[in-house]
Amino acid sequence: MSIDMMKIVTAKEAVSIVKSNDKIFFQGAAMTPNVLIDNLCERYNELTNVEIIQIHTHGKAKYLEAPYSDSFKLVSCFVGDNVRKGVNTNNGDYVPIFLSEIHWLFRRNIYPLDVAFIQVSPPDKHGYCSLGVSVDITLPAIQTAKTVIAQINPNVPRTHGDGIIHINKIDYAIETDELIHGSISGTPSEIELKIGKHVAGLIDDGATLQMGIGNIPNAVLHNLTNHKRLGIHTEMFSDGILPLVEKGIITGEEKEIKTGKIVTCFAVGSQKLYDFIDDNPLVHFKEAGYTNDTSIIKQNPKVTAINSAIEIDITGQVCADTIGKYQYSGVGGQMDFIRGASLSKEGKAIIAMPSVTAKGISKITPFLKEGAGVTTTRAHVHYVATEYGVVNLFGKSLKQRAKALISIAHPNFREELEREAYERFH
Repeated sequence: MSIDMMKIVTAKEAVSIVKSNDKIFFQGAAMTPNVLIDNLCERYNELTNVEIIQIHTHGKAKYLEAPYSDSFKLVSCFVGDNVRKGVNTNNGDYVPIFLSEIHWLFRRNIYPLDVAFIQVSPPDKHGYCSLGVSVDITLPAIQTAKTVIAQINPNVPRTHGDGIIHINKIDYAIETDELIHGSISGTPSEIELKIGKHVAGLIDDGATLQMGIGNIPNAVLHNLTNHKRLGIHTEMFSDGILPLVEKGIITGEEKEIKTGKIVTCFAVGSQKLYDFIDDNPLVHFKEAGYTNDTSIIKQNPKVTAINSAIEIDITGQVCADTIGKYQYSGVGGQMDFIRGASLSKEGKAIIAMPSVTAKGISKITPFLKEGAGVTTTRAHVHYVATEYGVVNLFGKSLKQRAKALISIAHPNFREELEREAYERFH
């Protein structure tokens, strides 16, 4: 079905649909429709009180900068580096919410959407465009928004699963031809490699994995070359899984949910990753309300969820989204998968992190910083890994937890932590 059947307009014409007081959704991650967003920002003189809702976008968030910020207000359900400063000022705000529940904001009309900005592939012969590698909360957004405006780009991978939209559902479209956003992981440090080895030692053959992007997940994956029959059910993934797929280590044959499929709601990585995903029936993209649903996650065997933390106190409270009062990232899907893994048969919920920050401050602390958010409660935390080893807090008392966590803290801080623990518990 021809692209000509859609209402193709200029970017300027497309964004002219937006009115003052509208609520707008921006698709995120690699699929961020920056051409539409930038053209909308140029209308700042004509608009007031336009509210934007999103999760994690890529590219410059001009709407949080002067003079545009006088007309636009961000309400973000996650915080990436491009909006971090704005969210911590009057220009933006943050909604603490599980990734698995964001879809209810749209479907229950808690946050009614006037307009959705998305980026899609050209339509196939049946008239269906692909939402590419960011289905997450985009699917419920386009199903509920009054108006859908699409940025059509031939570089968008066509993904299998639920991330499709018929051209009849797109009200206005613009045409672009540019690479979607990518991310190249760095080389894991010696400390990260040690953590990766510890975590890999917890992973059983036949496990279903959830892990994100970054050096620690990549270090874990690097240590799984002797494993067998691994599966993937995750909220996101990156290039680190590709060698394991190529070597036949990731097969998904023991999964209960979508056996044999790599299940995800978004992906960010290199062009090689996007080429692998493009028209690949092995990879199944679902919305976050599905991938992150604890009742679905737990049905897979040996779910092993690997997440990180900014700091953990000696009772096991995990802060993963704030630095004190400063909103650094978001709740995201950590609790969804920590709980799902804990409820899975032979599942393992793991928090993996270096023992100290880049500035040499201990990440295992007597108390969380003032104003810190508890992302994962101490009752939910099971395994904790640093470069000094792994401990399992499940079933341990407060005193036992403190002792266990201190044993994997950096040696320079153990004496101080022991003193704090003694004062607290004796």
